[in-house]
Amino acid sequence: MRITKRTNLAMRVLMYCGVNEGRLVTKAEIAGRCNTSENHLAQVINQLAQLGYLHTQRGRNGGLKLAHSMSQIVVGQVFRDVEAGGPVVECFADVDNSCPLVDACRLRVALGDAVEAFYAHLDGITLDSLVCGNGALETMLGSLSCRTAIPA
Repeated sequence: MRITKRTNLAMRVLMYCGVNEGRLVTKAEIAGRCNTSENHLAQVINQLAQLGYLHTQRGRNGGLKLAHSMSQIVVGQVFRDVEAGGPVVECFADVDNSCPLVDACRLRVALGDAVEAFYAHLDGITLDSLVCGNGALETMLGSLSCRTAIPA
């Protein structure tokens, strides 16, 4: 399974906001620290805001921050929400499926089970478990504001 660039950037944005919890951060800050363009980042930020993961504030003193506590943001759900609509393989697609084996293919079942196991594993991971107590991430992205350190 390959994670899209959009999902990768979504997690970078959420981790950046988590590391810098308690203040508004800017798209330019994130782009600079996370090695991406502001244009691509704007699309991801917009999607995360529409999905309810980010609170955005426009204007001169604007920026963005997490809309929920880090312990409430479940990585598996973020992946599902951001990846929504994209089939893992062609045979999972409702349209444009030209595979003649779809009705008898056991690989399709195995892949479906594997995808569910992948998401189930990520459902046990919250944003705070990725961010809090992660000194290396703090060094890369800003000042960590977690109250309690969780072992990495």
